[in-house]
Amino acid sequence: MKILVTGGAGFIGSHLVDRLIQEGYQVVVVDDLSSGKKKNINKEAAFYKMDILSKRIERVFRKEQPELICHLAAQMDVRRSVADPAFDAKTNIMGLLNLLDAAVRHGTRRIIFASSGGEIYGEQELFPAPEGHPCHPLSPCGVSKLSSEHYLYYYQKASGLEYTTLRYGNVYGPRQDPNGEAGVVAIFTQKMLKGEQAIINGNGMQTRDYVFVDDVVDANMAVINMEVAGTFNVGTGKETSVNQLYRHLLDATASTAKEIYGPEKKGEQFRSVLDWQKVNKAVEWEPRVSLEEGLTRTVAFFKG
Repeated sequence: MKILVTGGAGFIGSHLVDRLIQEGYQVVVVDDLSSGKKKNINKEAAFYKMDILSKRIERVFRKEQPELICHLAAQMDVRRSVADPAFDAKTNIMGLLNLLDAAVRHGTRRIIFASSGGEIYGEQELFPAPEGHPCHPLSPCGVSKLSSEHYLYYYQKASGLEYTTLRYGNVYGPRQDPNGEAGVVAIFTQKMLKGEQAIINGNGMQTRDYVFVDDVVDANMAVINMEVAGTFNVGTGKETSVNQLYRHLLDATASTAKEIYGPEKKGEQFRSVLDWQKVNKAVEWEPRVSLEEGLTRTVAFFKG
Protein backbone atom coordinates (compact mmCIF):
# COMPACT_ATOMS: atom_id res chain seq x y z
CA MET A 1 0.00 0.00 0.00
CA LYS A 2 1.16 3.53 -0.77
CA ILE A 3 0.57 6.10 1.98
CA LEU A 4 0.86 9.88 1.75
CA VAL A 5 2.01 11.50 5.00
CA THR A 6 1.54 15.25 5.22
CA GLY A 7 3.86 16.84 7.75
CA GLY A 8 6.17 13.85 7.35
CA ALA A 9 9.25 15.93 8.15
CA GLY A 10 7.79 17.04 11.46
CA PHE A 11 7.96 15.67 14.97
CA ILE A 12 5.16 13.08 14.96
CA GLY A 13 5.04 12.66 11.18
CA SER A 14 8.68 11.64 10.80
CA HIS A 15 8.35 8.97 13.48
CA LEU A 16 5.26 7.63 11.72
CA VAL A 17 7.04 7.60 8.34
CA ASP A 18 9.93 5.61 9.81
CA ARG A 19 7.55 3.04 11.23
CA LEU A 20 5.49 2.74 8.04
CA ILE A 21 8.62 2.09 5.99
CA GLN A 22 9.86 -0.38 8.59
CA GLU A 23 6.59 -2.30 8.19
CA GLY A 24 6.88 -2.40 4.41
CA TYR A 25 4.60 0.41 3.24
CA GLN A 26 5.49 2.73 0.37
CA VAL A 27 5.53 6.28 1.74
CA VAL A 28 5.20 9.70 0.13
CA VAL A 29 5.95 12.77 2.26
CA VAL A 30 4.53 16.24 1.65
CA ASP A 31 5.98 18.94 3.90
CA ASP A 32 6.77 22.62 3.34
CA LEU A 33 9.57 22.49 5.96
CA SER A 34 8.14 25.53 7.74
CA SER A 35 8.53 23.65 11.01
CA GLY A 36 9.59 20.18 9.88
CA LYS A 37 13.23 19.39 9.19
CA LYS A 38 14.67 17.76 6.08
CA LYS A 39 17.03 15.68 8.23
CA ASN A 40 13.97 13.98 9.77
CA ILE A 41 12.78 12.57 6.42
CA ASN A 42 13.40 8.88 5.87
CA LYS A 43 15.56 8.41 2.78
CA GLU A 44 13.29 5.64 1.52
CA ALA A 45 10.30 8.00 1.30
CA ALA A 46 9.46 10.03 -1.80
CA PHE A 47 9.57 13.69 -0.73
CA TYR A 48 7.74 16.73 -2.10
CA LYS A 49 8.52 20.10 -0.56
CA MET A 50 5.08 21.63 -0.79
CA ASP A 51 2.45 23.55 1.15
CA ILE A 52 -0.79 21.61 1.55
CA LEU A 53 -2.56 24.74 0.25
CA SER A 54 -0.70 24.57 -3.06
CA LYS A 55 -2.52 23.73 -6.28
CA ARG A 56 0.51 21.58 -7.10
CA ILE A 57 -0.78 18.99 -4.63
CA GLU A 58 -2.82 17.71 -7.57
CA ARG A 59 0.40 16.57 -9.27
CA VAL A 60 1.40 14.53 -6.24
CA PHE A 61 -1.89 12.64 -6.25
CA ARG A 62 -1.78 12.16 -10.01
CA LYS A 63 1.75 10.74 -9.95
CA GLU A 64 1.75 8.80 -6.68
CA GLN A 65 -1.88 7.58 -6.46
CA PRO A 66 -1.87 7.09 -2.67
CA GLU A 67 -4.49 4.76 -1.23
CA LEU A 68 -4.32 6.32 2.22
CA ILE A 69 -3.47 9.74 3.67
CA CYS A 70 -2.05 10.29 7.16
CA HIS A 71 -2.73 13.99 7.62
CA LEU A 72 -0.47 15.54 10.26
CA ALA A 73 0.47 18.85 8.59
CA ALA A 74 -1.16 21.64 10.60
CA GLN A 75 -0.90 24.98 12.32
CA MET A 76 -0.86 23.66 15.88
CA ASP A 77 0.34 26.64 17.92
CA VAL A 78 -2.55 27.65 20.18
CA ARG A 79 -1.11 31.10 20.87
CA ARG A 80 -0.55 31.87 17.20
CA SER A 81 -4.12 30.80 16.48
CA VAL A 82 -5.37 33.27 19.08
CA ALA A 83 -3.24 36.04 17.57
CA ASP A 84 -4.17 35.20 13.97
CA PRO A 85 -7.35 33.09 13.64
CA ALA A 86 -7.50 33.65 9.86
CA PHE A 87 -4.05 32.15 9.34
CA ASP A 88 -4.98 29.17 11.48
CA ALA A 89 -8.20 28.57 9.54
CA LYS A 90 -6.47 28.96 6.18
CA THR A 91 -3.84 26.37 7.03
CA ASN A 92 -5.92 23.86 8.94
CA ILE A 93 -9.27 24.04 7.15
CA MET A 94 -8.45 25.17 3.62
CA GLY A 95 -5.36 22.95 3.57
CA LEU A 96 -7.48 19.95 4.53
CA LEU A 97 -10.09 20.74 1.88
CA ASN A 98 -7.38 20.98 -0.78
CA LEU A 99 -6.20 17.49 0.18
CA LEU A 100 -9.70 16.02 0.35
CA ASP A 101 -10.69 17.34 -3.07
CA ALA A 102 -7.54 15.88 -4.62
CA ALA A 103 -8.08 12.60 -2.77
CA VAL A 104 -11.62 12.23 -4.10
CA ARG A 105 -10.56 13.04 -7.67
CA HIS A 106 -7.74 10.49 -7.65
CA GLY A 107 -9.39 7.60 -5.87
CA THR A 108 -7.73 7.75 -2.45
CA ARG A 109 -9.97 5.63 -0.28
CA ARG A 110 -9.11 6.63 3.28
CA ILE A 111 -7.61 9.31 5.53
CA ILE A 112 -6.23 9.18 9.08
CA PHE A 113 -6.60 12.64 10.62
CA ALA A 114 -4.50 13.93 13.51
CA SER A 115 -6.88 15.90 15.71
CA SER A 116 -6.47 17.20 19.26
CA GLY A 117 -8.28 15.96 22.33
CA GLY A 118 -6.30 18.51 24.25
CA GLU A 119 -7.99 21.39 22.41
CA ILE A 120 -11.35 20.21 21.09
CA TYR A 121 -13.08 19.51 24.40
CA GLY A 122 -12.32 22.85 26.05
CA GLU A 123 -12.86 23.02 29.80
CA GLN A 124 -13.78 19.45 30.63
CA GLU A 125 -16.82 18.32 32.58
CA LEU A 126 -15.67 14.70 32.82
CA PHE A 127 -12.21 13.43 33.77
CA PRO A 128 -10.87 11.74 31.74
CA ALA A 129 -12.88 12.97 28.75
CA PRO A 130 -14.51 10.32 26.53
CA GLU A 131 -15.00 10.88 22.79
CA GLY A 132 -18.64 11.81 23.39
CA HIS A 133 -17.70 14.70 25.68
CA PRO A 134 -19.16 18.09 24.61
CA CYS A 135 -16.78 19.98 22.35
CA HIS A 136 -16.31 23.65 23.28
CA PRO A 137 -12.80 24.60 22.10
CA LEU A 138 -11.26 27.68 23.67
CA SER A 139 -8.89 28.55 20.82
CA PRO A 140 -9.17 29.01 17.05
CA CYS A 141 -6.78 26.07 16.72
CA GLY A 142 -9.27 23.86 18.52
CA VAL A 143 -12.12 25.27 16.44
CA SER A 144 -10.29 24.46 13.20
CA LYS A 145 -9.59 20.90 14.34
CA LEU A 146 -13.25 20.38 15.23
CA SER A 147 -14.36 21.93 11.93
CA SER A 148 -11.99 19.57 10.11
CA GLU A 149 -13.63 16.60 11.79
CA HIS A 150 -17.03 17.80 10.51
CA TYR A 151 -15.63 18.17 6.99
CA LEU A 152 -14.33 14.60 7.13
CA TYR A 153 -17.82 13.40 8.02
CA TYR A 154 -19.27 15.38 5.13
CA TYR A 155 -16.78 14.01 2.60
CA GLN A 156 -17.44 10.48 3.82
CA LYS A 157 -21.17 10.91 3.25
CA ALA A 158 -20.82 12.83 -0.03
CA SER A 159 -17.91 10.98 -1.65
CA GLY A 160 -17.37 7.75 0.27
CA LEU A 161 -13.93 8.79 1.52
CA GLU A 162 -13.44 6.77 4.72
CA TYR A 163 -11.74 8.37 7.69
CA THR A 164 -10.38 7.76 11.15
CA THR A 165 -9.84 10.63 13.58
CA LEU A 166 -7.23 10.34 16.32
CA ARG A 167 -7.56 12.98 19.03
CA TYR A 168 -4.11 13.24 20.57
CA GLY A 169 -3.22 14.33 24.05
CA ASN A 170 -0.04 16.37 24.53
CA VAL A 171 2.48 14.42 22.47
CA TYR A 172 6.16 14.63 23.44
CA GLY A 173 9.40 12.87 22.67
CA PRO A 174 12.55 12.95 20.51
CA ARG A 175 12.55 15.38 17.53
CA GLN A 176 10.01 17.72 19.11
CA ASP A 177 10.90 21.32 18.25
CA PRO A 178 11.98 23.31 21.32
CA ASN A 179 12.07 26.61 19.44
CA GLY A 180 8.35 27.12 18.85
CA GLU A 181 5.54 28.03 21.21
CA ALA A 182 4.18 24.47 21.32
CA GLY A 183 5.87 21.53 23.04
CA VAL A 184 6.46 22.38 26.68
CA VAL A 185 8.54 19.22 27.29
CA ALA A 186 10.99 20.12 24.53
CA ILE A 187 11.11 23.79 25.57
CA PHE A 188 11.78 23.02 29.24
CA THR A 189 14.29 20.28 28.41
CA GLN A 190 16.41 22.42 26.11
CA LYS A 191 16.50 25.34 28.52
CA MET A 192 17.42 23.16 31.49
CA LEU A 193 20.21 21.42 29.56
CA LYS A 194 21.58 24.79 28.46
CA GLY A 195 21.45 26.20 31.98
CA GLU A 196 18.79 28.73 30.97
CA GLN A 197 15.69 29.66 32.95
CA ALA A 198 12.39 28.14 31.79
CA ILE A 199 9.20 30.07 32.55
CA ILE A 200 6.05 28.35 33.79
CA ASN A 201 2.93 30.03 32.40
CA GLY A 202 0.29 30.90 35.00
CA ASN A 203 0.43 29.12 38.35
CA GLY A 204 1.58 25.80 36.90
CA MET A 205 -1.44 23.95 38.24
CA GLN A 206 -2.89 23.44 34.76
CA THR A 207 -2.85 19.78 33.74
CA ARG A 208 -2.28 17.91 30.51
CA ASP A 209 -2.28 14.31 29.32
CA TYR A 210 1.30 13.73 28.15
CA VAL A 211 1.58 10.82 25.70
CA PHE A 212 4.89 9.60 24.28
CA VAL A 213 5.36 9.78 20.52
CA ASP A 214 6.03 6.04 20.14
CA ASP A 215 2.64 5.30 21.67
CA VAL A 216 1.01 7.71 19.24
CA VAL A 217 2.72 5.97 16.32
CA ASP A 218 1.50 2.63 17.67
CA ALA A 219 -2.08 3.96 17.67
CA ASN A 220 -1.73 5.11 14.06
CA MET A 221 -0.33 1.76 12.98
CA ALA A 222 -3.09 -0.13 14.75
CA VAL A 223 -5.91 1.75 13.01
CA ILE A 224 -4.09 1.57 9.66
CA ASN A 225 -3.38 -2.16 9.83
CA MET A 226 -6.84 -3.07 11.15
CA GLU A 227 -8.64 -0.51 8.94
CA VAL A 228 -10.73 0.79 11.81
CA ALA A 229 -12.96 3.83 11.22
CA GLY A 230 -14.24 6.26 13.83
CA THR A 231 -13.01 8.86 16.31
CA PHE A 232 -10.61 7.85 19.06
CA ASN A 233 -8.74 9.56 21.88
CA VAL A 234 -5.03 8.80 22.11
CA GLY A 235 -3.80 9.62 25.59
CA THR A 236 -2.86 8.06 28.92
CA GLY A 237 -5.83 8.90 31.12
CA LYS A 238 -3.39 10.50 33.58
CA GLU A 239 -3.25 14.19 34.48
CA THR A 240 0.11 15.83 35.07
CA SER A 241 0.39 19.45 36.13
CA VAL A 242 3.00 21.73 34.58
CA ASN A 243 4.58 22.02 38.03
CA GLN A 244 4.88 18.24 38.27
CA LEU A 245 6.29 18.05 34.75
CA TYR A 246 8.84 20.75 35.56
CA ARG A 247 10.03 18.82 38.63
CA HIS A 248 10.29 15.55 36.70
CA LEU A 249 12.47 17.32 34.14
CA LEU A 250 14.64 18.89 36.84
CA ASP A 251 15.46 15.35 37.97
CA ALA A 252 15.93 14.01 34.45
CA THR A 253 18.27 16.83 33.41
CA ALA A 254 19.98 17.24 36.81
CA SER A 255 19.10 20.93 36.58
CA THR A 256 19.05 23.28 39.56
CA ALA A 257 16.77 25.84 37.86
CA LYS A 258 14.17 27.47 40.07
CA GLU A 259 10.44 27.50 39.41
CA ILE A 260 9.77 30.93 37.89
CA TYR A 261 6.23 31.88 36.88
CA GLY A 262 4.97 34.14 34.11
CA PRO A 263 1.52 35.30 32.91
CA GLU A 264 -1.01 32.69 31.82
CA LYS A 265 -1.72 32.37 28.11
CA LYS A 266 -5.05 32.95 26.40
CA GLY A 267 -6.85 30.08 24.70
CA GLU A 268 -5.52 27.32 26.94
CA GLN A 269 -7.86 25.26 29.10
CA PHE A 270 -7.00 24.52 32.72
CA ARG A 271 -7.37 20.72 32.86
CA SER A 272 -7.06 18.17 30.05
CA VAL A 273 -6.99 14.37 30.25
CA LEU A 274 -8.30 11.77 27.80
CA ASP A 275 -10.14 8.48 28.17
CA TRP A 276 -8.49 5.92 25.84
CA GLN A 277 -10.79 2.93 26.45
CA LYS A 278 -12.56 3.22 23.08
CA VAL A 279 -9.39 2.74 21.02
CA ASN A 280 -8.36 -0.07 23.34
CA LYS A 281 -11.60 -1.93 22.60
CA ALA A 282 -11.30 -1.27 18.86
CA VAL A 283 -7.65 -2.21 18.24
CA GLU A 284 -6.29 -3.27 21.66
CA TRP A 285 -4.08 -0.16 21.84
CA GLU A 286 -2.89 1.12 25.20
CA PRO A 287 -0.21 3.59 26.30
CA ARG A 288 2.94 1.68 27.19
CA VAL A 289 5.57 4.33 27.92
CA SER A 290 5.37 5.88 31.39
CA LEU A 291 5.96 9.60 31.81
CA GLU A 292 9.21 8.97 33.67
CA GLU A 293 10.55 6.67 30.93
CA GLY A 294 9.38 8.98 28.16
CA LEU A 295 11.02 12.01 29.72
CA THR A 296 14.25 10.09 30.26
CA ARG A 297 14.32 9.07 26.59
CA THR A 298 13.48 12.61 25.50
CA VAL A 299 16.24 14.16 27.59
CA ALA A 300 18.73 11.60 26.24
CA PHE A 301 17.80 12.66 22.70
CA PHE A 302 18.35 16.34 23.44
CA LYS A 303 21.68 15.60 25.08
CA GLY A 304 22.72 13.96 21.79
